[in-house]
Amino acid sequence: MKAILIVFLFGALLFAWPALGHAADQTQVFPTSAGPVKITPIYHASTLIEAGGKTIYLDPAKPARFDGLPKADLILITHIHGDHMDPDSIKQISKPNTEILAPAAVVQTVTSAKPIANGETKEWQGWTIEAVPAYNLKRGPSAGQLFHPKGRDNGYVLTYGGKRFYFSADTEGIPEMRALKNIDVAFVCMNLPYTMPPEEAADAVKAFHPKIVIPYHYRGSDLAVFKKDLEGTGIEVRLLNWYPK
Repeated sequence: MKAILIVFLFGALLFAWPALGHAADQTQVFPTSAGPVKITPIYHASTLIEAGGKTIYLDPAKPARFDGLPKADLILITHIHGDHMDPDSIKQISKPNTEILAPAAVVQTVTSAKPIANGETKEWQGWTIEAVPAYNLKRGPSAGQLFHPKGRDNGYVLTYGGKRFYFSADTEGIPEMRALKNIDVAFVCMNLPYTMPPEEAADAVKAFHPKIVIPYHYRGSDLAVFKKDLEGTGIEVRLLNWYPK
């Protein structure tokens, strides 16, 4: 019986290893006046944020794996597309008191979520959560249509202990991004045809000049181009692996 239990436990560890190992390898730690903020890439846009004993997830969605990761105190969702909003993933990481904030279009499907709109700010457990615009200027599935119309989706600026963290969500280099102020760490998307190429992303990042920028949601993009375009700007570029095998 003991041998069977050991085999079972070993198998469970092996199953959880990709999620746990990837999290340990990629976690970034940022000091703040309220204590450290730990941010871990999970997959594509799915992100784990930990601070002050609380756990926040951004856009949990398949094929991200959440085995072995902590349950959510707060879930932030940017928009309705399946690589950002996945009811099954939300259910997996939720507990009875998990709070969810999302745009109104998401609330129609994730009915347990509370709406937060562009320009709106909420306070939560020591965090200030600002919903900011995320949209396409010109790219869409057909003439006259955009993949992400203005006003529907949220990016987020999260402030904790005096540090400001920006998550762009799916967007092009819109004026609202370029006008951002005092961003310490920016997570910026880039992929075609849905958002923007690395060159456009780098140009937008130069405009608002965060201290650190981390590309995410970049499948198929050449990150070397992005990094080269930011050489000499004083902006630190950190390249993380958001697509573990």
